[in-house]
Amino acid sequence: MARTIPAYTILIMNINLNMWGKALRIIPRVSRKEWDTLDPIAKWLIATRSAVFLMTAFSVFVGALLAADNANFSWTPFVLCLIGLVMAHATNNLVNDYTDSVRGVDADNYFRTIYGPQAMQDGLWSKKTMLMVIGVTGAIALACGIALLFITGSILLWPLAAGVFFVLFYTWPLKLIGLGEPSVLLVWGPLMVGGTYAALTGSWSWEVAAIGAVYALGPTTVLFGKHTDKLIEDKKKGIHTLPVILGERNARFSVIAMLIAQPLLVVYLVNYGQLLKWPMLIVIIGIPAIVTAIKVFSKTRPTKQPKDCPDEGWPTYLAGHAFKCNRVTGSLFVLGLIASLFV
Repeated sequence: MARTIPAYTILIMNINLNMWGKALRIIPRVSRKEWDTLDPIAKWLIATRSAVFLMTAFSVFVGALLAADNANFSWTPFVLCLIGLVMAHATNNLVNDYTDSVRGVDADNYFRTIYGPQAMQDGLWSKKTMLMVIGVTGAIALACGIALLFITGSILLWPLAAGVFFVLFYTWPLKLIGLGEPSVLLVWGPLMVGGTYAALTGSWSWEVAAIGAVYALGPTTVLFGKHTDKLIEDKKKGIHTLPVILGERNARFSVIAMLIAQPLLVVYLVNYGQLLKWPMLIVIIGIPAIVTAIKVFSKTRPTKQPKDCPDEGWPTYLAGHAFKCNRVTGSLFVLGLIASLFV
């Protein structure tokens, strides 16, 4: 008599750890045939564009380390913040894809369907499956937020409400009227960093929110770069992102201004504002990465893939360079805060 293999054993046998790692580093392009062989977690990591979750994790680390520097740290709220905010980020990405697909924005080989899989638009997931995944991912994020409310108290009520608002309404209407980029600056800075700090300390700090805004300049450059990459396509679709409103040249120079401002503001907060300790000056090590990114943004974006640009770096050309820079500067930001704990 044939022996029945338990479902969980089949799932474990089909786990593709290599794809997990790849999806956490880049946005992989997969065929329908390859998609069908992937395990559910690998599919989720690809569909949610998990490579960008690093920026969210950095925001949580910044808030938590600032709380620890004030002798306030607890593992339970920290883990809840990390899981909850990453899941909220994932939910936002899924809602973004769902909304743009339903509205027809992603139709006709649109930019977003070129640089990586759009699970619903590409027919990899049905509309029903997409809504189910959005519901489960969003429910986990909301559950973490509610748990934090019980642990910390009402101080987190308004950051939680604001987070829900941006998750649901970033794609429509905020992104359409030039408010998507300011939203990222607000969310990845004061809301995530300040919210994490409040969850661990039980109090809100505008000084911490300001520090968060300085860190959030990095993630904002990534979104600015992405929207500049697809400026022409967005303009044709009637999507008025800030780069569309400003124009390609002004958008690129706005990114350059943010790249320069971040280390300068850190130096100011150390030497004059006295909100950060001297180990934070480690961010100066990231200047070469910033200079490299500035060189890219100082030139008109190429219309065709440059010979020195890998396939996975096109067409998200400017966004890719901004992300590489932010990975360096964000890491140094966190390392500086860790070192500050010992001063």
